[in-house]
Amino acid sequence: MTALLITAVSLLIFVVIFQISKASEYVAILKGEEHSRKQNNKINGFLMVVFLVLGLIGVWYCNEVLYDKTLLPQGSASVEGERVDSMLWLTLAVTGFVFIGTQIVLFWFAYKYQESDNRKVVFFAHSNKLEAIWTVIPAIVLTVLVVIGLRNWFLFTGEAPKEAMVVEVTGKQFGWIFRYPGKDGAFGKKYYKNIDNASNSLGLIWDDQLTHDDLVMEQTMYLVKGRPVKLIIGSRDVIHDVGLSHFRMKMDAVPGIPTTMWFTPKYTTKEMKEKTGNPDFQFEISCDQMCGNSHYSMKGIIEVVDQAEYDAKMAGQSPYFYTAFPDKDPANAKKDTVKLVAKPVELASKVTAKL
Repeated sequence: MTALLITAVSLLIFVVIFQISKASEYVAILKGEEHSRKQNNKINGFLMVVFLVLGLIGVWYCNEVLYDKTLLPQGSASVEGERVDSMLWLTLAVTGFVFIGTQIVLFWFAYKYQESDNRKVVFFAHSNKLEAIWTVIPAIVLTVLVVIGLRNWFLFTGEAPKEAMVVEVTGKQFGWIFRYPGKDGAFGKKYYKNIDNASNSLGLIWDDQLTHDDLVMEQTMYLVKGRPVKLIIGSRDVIHDVGLSHFRMKMDAVPGIPTTMWFTPKYTTKEMKEKTGNPDFQFEISCDQMCGNSHYSMKGIIEVVDQAEYDAKMAGQSPYFYTAFPDKDPANAKKDTVKLVAKPVELASKVTAKL
C-alpha cells in the first residue's frame, strides 16, 4: 500500500511539473519570447539565492540531528585510531571550507551576473594565472593530506611493539575465526586442504607440534586494554574485510595473502558501556567488503578486558588440538580414570549388600 501511494504521488508530481512547463511555453508565446526569457532569468537568479540559503541551513540541520548518531562523539577506542580521527577532522575542515565557499560563489554568481542589458559580456579563452591557482593550491593541499595518511598507514601496518599480543583473524562466509598462540608463543602451520568444519576449521597441520597448544575461538575476540595487539588477517574463501569502526581500523582479508595491522585498545568493554550510557554496548568486527548473500550478517564481537580477566579467560580455554583428538585431552583421560575406579567400587558395594 505504501509503495503504491509513493508511486501515485511521484506520478502526480511529474504531471504537475509537466503541465507547469507547458503553461510556461504558452505564456512565453503570448508575452513574447524575449520578455519571457528575461523574466524567467530574474526568477531563476532569485531562486538560486533561496536554494543556497536553504541548502546551507539543511546541511547545518542534518549535522545537528545526525551527529550524535555517528561514532565521532565517542572518539577513537584505540590509541592509534586517534590519528585517524585527527586526519578525518582535518580533511573535513579543508573540504568543508572548500564546499561552503564554492557553493556560495556558485549560487551568488548565478544571481549577481544574470543577464542584463546594461552589462556587456567579457570573454577570454585562457588565463595562466587562474590555471596556476586552481592547479597548484589543490595539489599542495591534497599532497599534505596524502602524506599524513601515508604516515598513519605505515604506522598501523608496520612493526608492532615487542610487547604486543598476536591474534590471527580469519574470515569465512559468513563469520570470523580467531586463533591465539599457546604457551609456546608461536602459531603452528596450516594448509587449506586440511580444512574440516567439524574438527579443523582453519586447516591446522597436526604433525606440527606448534599447533597442539593453539587456541581457536569463533565470533568473539578477546583483547587487553592498554596492550598493543597485532592482527594477522586472512580469508578462508573469498575476499573479506576486517572493519573495526570503534578502533578506526580497517584491513582486507585476502585468501592466501596474509595482511597485518596493529593498535592499542584504550577502554574495556565495561568502560565503554559506562562511557556511552548503553548497557548493551559491544565492540564489533564487521566485514566491510561485499562477500556474498549473507554479507550483512557477518559480524563478530570484540571483548576488551583487563590483563587479569584475559589471563583467566585464556586459562579456561582448551587447545584446539583436543577438538580433533578428544581422546588425547587430559581432561577426558581423567574422566575415564574416574569411571574405571568407580566401577569396581560399585561392584564391591553390590556384593557387600548381597552378603
